[in-house]
Amino acid sequence: MIKNIVFDFGGVLMDWNPRYYFKTHFNDDEKMEYFLESIASSHWNGEQDKGRLLDHGTELLVKEHPEWASAIRAYYANWTTMLKGEIESNVKVLRELALTPYALYGLTNWSHQTFPYALENYDFFQLFEGKIVVSGDEKLIKPDPKIWEVLLERYNLNPQESVFIDDNLANIRMAEKLGFLTVHVSESTELKSELENLGVLFP
Repeated sequence: MIKNIVFDFGGVLMDWNPRYYFKTHFNDDEKMEYFLESIASSHWNGEQDKGRLLDHGTELLVKEHPEWASAIRAYYANWTTMLKGEIESNVKVLRELALTPYALYGLTNWSHQTFPYALENYDFFQLFEGKIVVSGDEKLIKPDPKIWEVLLERYNLNPQESVFIDDNLANIRMAEKLGFLTVHVSESTELKSELENLGVLFP
C-alpha cells in the first residue's frame, strides 16, 4: 500500500537550466555547450550540490581554466536567472496530492546555499512541511544510496510503501534497487496518469 510520495525538485517541480542565462552571455550556442559540458560541467556543479561552497568551487575552476574566468564567475552570480520557474503541470499534481492522506517528501540534489532562495520564492515547497532532504546539507548526493537512507531513517519510511519521482535515470534505478516504486519524469510525462497507474488515488 502506497503511503508516501517522494519528489525530486529540479526537472520535476522546478525548471532550472544554466542555458537560460548563458545563451545570452555567450550568444554562441556552440561555445555555450562546450562551456557547460567541458568547463562548468554537471559534475562540477554537483560538487556544490554535495556541499562544497559556491565561492570555493568557483575559484577552483577559475584556477584550472583562467581563460574562462568571467563565465565561471558568472555562473552562480546569475543562478536565479537559470531558475526559470515552476513546472506548472507537475506542481498542480503536487497540490492535488497535498489534499490526500499521502505524506509528501522532498529528496533533492541542491546546494545548501541556493536552495533557500527557491524555498522562499515558490510557495509550493511549503506543502512538504519541512520534510525535505537537501544534498548540500547532508554532504551526500544522488545516486549515492546513503542519501536515501537519510530520508528513510529520518522520517521512518518504508521504501515498499513509497513512490520516488525523479528526472534522472541513474537516480530512478538506484531508488528501484532500494525498493521504491518510481516515476521517471521527462518532458512528455503525464505525472498524474503515471501515479494513478501505480495505484495512487486522487481526490
